[in-house]
Amino acid sequence: MTTKATSKAEPFALHLVLGLWFGLILAKSEVISWYRIQEMFHFQAFHMYGVIGSAVVVGALSLFLINRFQIKNLAGETFKAKSFSMDSMKRYWIGGTFFGIGWALTGACPGPIYTLIGSGAYVMLITLSAALLGAYAYGRMAPSLPH
Repeated sequence: MTTKATSKAEPFALHLVLGLWFGLILAKSEVISWYRIQEMFHFQAFHMYGVIGSAVVVGALSLFLINRFQIKNLAGETFKAKSFSMDSMKRYWIGGTFFGIGWALTGACPGPIYTLIGSGAYVMLITLSAALLGAYAYGRMAPSLPH
């Protein structure tokens, strides 16, 4: 018999363990290394391109298989691919540009911010604060932005 408190804690514990595992993988693969990120932006090493390229291939293959076999999510819905127009692509270019500028300036992608803080790079608390402020600002401005 599970109580309401334990039933809510179980998914949290699972997500915490998966997050810790993901953080360990990020740290051990050196993708949180400022030097590795700078090597990538200076085109001096293949390491980060290999990691990112592998993620793109795995993601594309996963989406293909999900679509091919009509795999359903937990809500019982099937995957529906979005159609893209040149107008809708503009927002991705703008968002990607801001994302890349932030990545280049801070030396950190949003994914490993918590891992960097956990590994002792406390200066990343500034990056985390800026990311949260940016998310808040977007949330406030979203109704007046073109989507």
